[in-house]
This record gives sequence, structure tokens and C-alpha cells, in this order.
Amino acid sequence: MNPKAYASLILVTTLTMGLAFPVGRIGLDYAPPFLLMSIRFVAAGLIMAAFTARRLKPKDISSWLRIALIGSLNSAGVMGCSYYSMRWITSGESAILIFVNPLLVILFGALFMKARYRSLQWAGVALGFAGVFCTMGAHLSMNPGTLISLLGACCFAAASLLVKRWGQAFDTWVLTGYQMLFGGIVLGLLSALFEHPHIHFGSGFYFSLVWLVLVNSILQFSGWSYLLQRGDPAKTNAFLFLAPFFGVIGGAVLIGEPLHAYVAAGGAMICAGIFLVNWRGTAPRSVSTTARGA
Repeated sequence: MNPKAYASLILVTTLTMGLAFPVGRIGLDYAPPFLLMSIRFVAAGLIMAAFTARRLKPKDISSWLRIALIGSLNSAGVMGCSYYSMRWITSGESAILIFVNPLLVILFGALFMKARYRSLQWAGVALGFAGVFCTMGAHLSMNPGTLISLLGACCFAAASLLVKRWGQAFDTWVLTGYQMLFGGIVLGLLSALFEHPHIHFGSGFYFSLVWLVLVNSILQFSGWSYLLQRGDPAKTNAFLFLAPFFGVIGGAVLIGEPLHAYVAAGGAMICAGIFLVNWRGTAPRSVSTTARGA
């Protein structure tokens, strides 16, 4: 992939990921988290399904089950846990925990996909996470929201590796649309079971929903699936450390959250961590031929 196109797509996707937190926080004033996310993903999935009506789709049930699993992890698991955790913790704390995903991608890749990473890459991931922690104010509280967000981070890492492993077999737009649709259905079921579904209609709700559907779901998910399919998931996911940094900036601009000097220090650490993860070499080394062909 062309380096300039790769960098541009990374910038757009991480920027929109970061803005999802303050924009989503606006929407939570009008609807509970599972319901809001269900509406978002079902709407985006239906739009994408219509858009991809003439594109090649899977023929066998196993392929559809793979898409459903990716959607359950990537849409329902990640965003459901992220927004539900905000009942106990702030959006910034949720972002810190969700975006330990790059560390988990390397860890899961080493454990389950027999990938090996250099010590410099591990150091870069650690430094990047430290930068995220610093950017968010170096404060975390231990409560149910913390565990729920960590569960979301595990879902994020697992989905990233599955997209890398299976994604090449699917049209990117088809995979994006139907995994969101499946994830939205799962979130709808969770809302019916654990929430009292209600919506207070207002300008904030419409703004939040339109942004989350068109920008965060369709544009962001398509771009991220494309990046994961064509690059090393550990290196690509290292750039996710930019997302909470953008989220802090977006929170200050959109909803008036305070912007502190430590954000600049955290941003510098994030950039250094990304540099280390991407320094020398382009892909993890496999310990077996089978792992390379996976």
C-alpha cells in the first residue's frame, strides 16, 4: 500500500475513532448505551447492505458465521462495553482501557497465531500506552466499568486478528456492512434484556446518531478493515494510540472538557511509541510455515 495513502487513512480513521467518544457522550444524554449503539449499527449495516447489493457475497454458512463473530466482537463487544462502562467511569478512562488493544494484539498474536515480535516493538507498545495514560490525566479508578472496558479491549484485539486472518476472503464493504448489522442485532438483544429502552429526541440525539452512523460506522469501519487486511495488525493497531489523544482534543472542542498541558506530553510519548513499533521490519516473524500461511 502506498505510504502516503496509508498514513492518510490512518489519520482519518484514528481521528474519527477519537471523536466517537465525545460525540457518543452527547448521544448518551438521549438514549441508553446498548440502544444507541444498536440503532447506530443496524442503520449503518442496512445502508451498507443496500450499497453492496450487487457485490460478491459469501455462499456458505461458515463464512456468514465468521462475519457474525467479527460483528459480535467488533461492533457489539467493543462499543457496547465502551459505552456501557461510562456508567461507572469517564469517557477518557474508557478510552484508555479500550485502546490497550495494540498491546493485546501483540500478546494474542504471540500466544495464538505463533507470531514473534522484537523487544523494540514491545517497548513501543508499552510507551504508547503510557502516553495514552498520560494524555488522559494519569488517573484510573477500579470499579465494574474498568473491567467492562478491559473486556471491550479484548474483543477489539480478537476482532483485529480475525479480520486479518479471514478478511481477505471477503469484499471489504460487504464485511464492514454485515458485521455491523450482526453487531447491531446483538446490541438490540442486550438492550431488551438489560436496559429500559427509551429515546429523548432532540438536536443532540440527531447529531450524534448521524455522525456515528455515517462517519464512525461506514467511513471508519471500512477504512480500518481495509488497513487490517493489507498490513500487519500489530503495527496498524499501534496507531490506535492516536485515537484517545484525538478524543481529548475533540472533547475540549465539542463538549467543553478541560484541556491540560499533560496532553502534549502524552502526545509526544504516543508518537515515540508508534515510531518504535514501526521501526525496522514490516511484519512479525512466524515460527512455522503454517502460521505464515494463516
